[in-house]
Amino acid sequence: MTNSNQKELSPEQRAELLETLKARFEKNMNRHEALVWDQVQAKLDANPEKLWSLNEMERTGGEPDVVDYDENKDEYIFYDCSTESPKGRRSVCYDLAGLASRKKHKPENNAIDMATDMGIELLTEEQYRALQELGNFDMKTSTWVQTPSDIRELGGALFCDYRYGQVFLYHNGASSYYGVRGFRGSLRV
Repeated sequence: MTNSNQKELSPEQRAELLETLKARFEKNMNRHEALVWDQVQAKLDANPEKLWSLNEMERTGGEPDVVDYDENKDEYIFYDCSTESPKGRRSVCYDLAGLASRKKHKPENNAIDMATDMGIELLTEEQYRALQELGNFDMKTSTWVQTPSDIRELGGALFCDYRYGQVFLYHNGASSYYGVRGFRGSLRV
């Protein structure tokens, strides 16, 4: 069994995760047509700490999958590809300051700290729009996205969703949270 303080998987967990990721990769070739699973797995084998982060993405309902390859950095890029915002990451404020500013009915956590603990980053607006080119995501939910510091300093935070065949970018107070709003992450391996 994995110690919760250690960021590594048991051999059984590792094998199960790799099997899940490979099956998802093969089922969704439209997301990564020019890529080969064996090369992705070789990169994962060389970076076991990234497997822990991918497992956290999977455990919280993100259904991570490879969406791109950065040739300059020799890195594969994973995004959460669940149809709706990951269930295990909903009902959270944007960040710790937003959470701390709530006087009543505080949620248990916030998106930025959860992502940091998982070893991933929130999608940017640009990444969110790129994800929507691969399918229709968040047709019933919404997703916090990285917010520029000038907006955040004024108390706001940004989120996106997909409605009426379009990506919409909105704002809300960083302290707000909703049962249908979560966050999607990205991970480079």
